[in-house]
Amino acid sequence: MKKVAFFAFQGEQMCFMHILLNAIDMHEKGMEVKIIMEGAATKLIKELEESENKVYKKAKELNLFDSICKACSAKMGVLEYNEKCGIPIKGELNGHPAMYPFIEEGYEIITL
Repeated sequence: MKKVAFFAFQGEQMCFMHILLNAIDMHEKGMEVKIIMEGAATKLIKELEESENKVYKKAKELNLFDSICKACSAKMGVLEYNEKCGIPIKGELNGHPAMYPFIEEGYEIITL
């Protein structure tokens, strides 16, 4: 089975929507997909939760989110909010989610 891990860094909702759409599409076609929120993208969780974005909600219901970066959430001022959203917070690499475990598990890494 093909595995893809999307590392989202950009804080623009329109750009992130493409990750969500592709992640859902790949999942529905039988691929194993994970979304990892990094950088400015960590602030999007609050925007998407509060706007009740349907595409975001579907990705969340499909359990496509692996984690949100602890260090970047703190830097962006959304750590407390993100800790309550139901997506795991990770920071095993100096406060950030590490790519290495995904590579070791055979995931193709895509960054946007």
